Amino acid sequence: MKHFSNASKFIQNNKANTGFYSNTETEVLEEVDTKTEEGHRLIVFNDEVNTFDHVIDTLIDVCNHSEPQAEQCTWIIHFKGKCSVKEGSWNDLVPMRNAICERGISAEVD
Repeated sequence: MKHFSNASKFIQNNKANTGFYSNTETEVLEEVDTKTEEGHRLIVFNDEVNTFDHVIDTLIDVCNHSEPQAEQCTWIIHFKGKCSVKEGSWNDLVPMRNAICERGISAEVD
């Protein structure tokens, strides 16, 4: 997944013949790769079936989240439709995805 960030650079133009100086702000887009070092993310999706408590308990049990972390992820899932709940290697995340799916929650490894 690619992410673009804004970086502002200031350029000072010096026009020697007229003695006119101006500061012009130029906005430059820089491409930033947002993939993790391990390369994969565990993403959980919103649905109309599971309760907040069930999703929170699942994230605590399966992903070893703290209660506040699990609650934050659950609110993000609710409002945004999905949330990256864990980052790591494919081999670490696939069993977590399977355990989440076994509890009736939609998830995938990206």
